[in-house]
Amino acid sequence: MSATPSPISELKLETTKNPEETIVRCAGKITSATSGLLQTTVRNLIPETRSVVLDLTDVSYMDSSGLGTIAGLYFSAKRQNCRLKLVNLNDRLKELFRLTKLASVFEGHEDFLGYTPD
Repeated sequence: MSATPSPISELKLETTKNPEETIVRCAGKITSATSGLLQTTVRNLIPETRSVVLDLTDVSYMDSSGLGTIAGLYFSAKRQNCRLKLVNLNDRLKELFRLTKLASVFEGHEDFLGYTPD
């Protein structure tokens, strides 16, 4: 008896560049199965721009691998004098970043994460 394959989580990325920043629109799920795609895409953009914006409008789910990937990208960008910014997080993602204390890593994103430093 063969096992029924589980549905593959998909992540679609669309990149738009302008003189000030590079915007990466993410749609789908950022999970252990898809975080490698996000990591590769963004790491390749970091040397080419001063600011990378991750637009998470259409992200329906993120697991711990996704959180770890975004945190790792933030620190990679910072080391290379590039800024990583998160925009358009839904309430669930905002809460996920607050619960894991990662909201404080993304200083200056209070408007997007709803985080107020103490």
